[in-house]
Amino acid sequence: MYDVVLLTLGSERDAPGGCGSGGACCGGATGADTAPTSQTDTGQTDTGQTSAGQTDTEQCATERPRVPVLACADALNARGARVEAVTARSDAEIDAVLARLDGPPRPDGLTWPDPDSKTRLVIATASDGQLRAVLRRLVKRYAPAPSKRPADLPGNRTLPDLPPVAVLPLDPARAGTHRDLAAQLGLPRDPAAVAAAVLDGTPRRLDLLRNDGGSVTLDGALLGAADDAGRPLHWRARVEVDDTILTDGAEPLLACAVGNAGGYTTLDDVTLLTAPDPADGQVEVAVAVPVVVRSAWGRKRVRLEVRRARGRAVSVLPREGKVPYLDDGVEGELTRKRSWWIEPGAWAVWSI
Repeated sequence: MYDVVLLTLGSERDAPGGCGSGGACCGGATGADTAPTSQTDTGQTDTGQTSAGQTDTEQCATERPRVPVLACADALNARGARVEAVTARSDAEIDAVLARLDGPPRPDGLTWPDPDSKTRLVIATASDGQLRAVLRRLVKRYAPAPSKRPADLPGNRTLPDLPPVAVLPLDPARAGTHRDLAAQLGLPRDPAAVAAAVLDGTPRRLDLLRNDGGSVTLDGALLGAADDAGRPLHWRARVEVDDTILTDGAEPLLACAVGNAGGYTTLDDVTLLTAPDPADGQVEVAVAVPVVVRSAWGRKRVRLEVRRARGRAVSVLPREGKVPYLDDGVEGELTRKRSWWIEPGAWAVWSI
């Protein structure tokens, strides 16, 4: 029978200073107390903070597990699983849970996931940012440094197959108007159904976006902002997908969407992404450009031109100032070039 860890994060947000980003989390250890886990040449810890380094208000979990967590534990216990509920308030505490998924020692000394592990992980999530926080720690744990790349690593990947995880959504409303990643993927939301997926399901492998800021993206990112009246603000950036240049940075933009899944397909009533697929090995990117045109009578009007491209990697280079963005629902500001690249089938969820 399986050992199942029900992991809850002690923060409502995945932001600098919160769980999964290298800082303190609801009274947990500070970033200075967090042991390095990234397999780098220098041995330094990569915190994965956004370039702006902003702070965010922590909303801590209570000492008592949430009702869905208790219900899932009951369902797992009823099936004979050995269950442990853990609340992590720092990267170090997340890493301690993930260490249970390690495989046996390798001759090359790399920390590697155990493909035959009898330990299964359920992540109780109040937001997609919390799920991302755990996946980011998995990447930092198992991704080898370029100089230590093993021969058995797939040629189109920088990390091995990450251990499958189950997702236990703590907010049923996200299945409605505000669709979270679990809703987009059609994953079970009922605690008993999540327990069944953990024990009886099969891994469903999905693409992962890594970026050169040290983080990951599961759903997508939306770059741009609006003023206090809700009007989009113009900004400029060079946006390139593989060898395709969507904009060279000379013209104003209203928005840029980087899509792995379908969370950022539309902006108001404008379709940005047409068919993002989290399992097709490609990232879909779109930019919204305001274009001035003249009518037959010489009148000027502005129409919105959406340019799209698909590929393995995307880069965004801001031309001026700071560009606000949402990445898996987490706010940040882009001040320098940011690149995302696809890791086909790198992570997986338990599904039936």
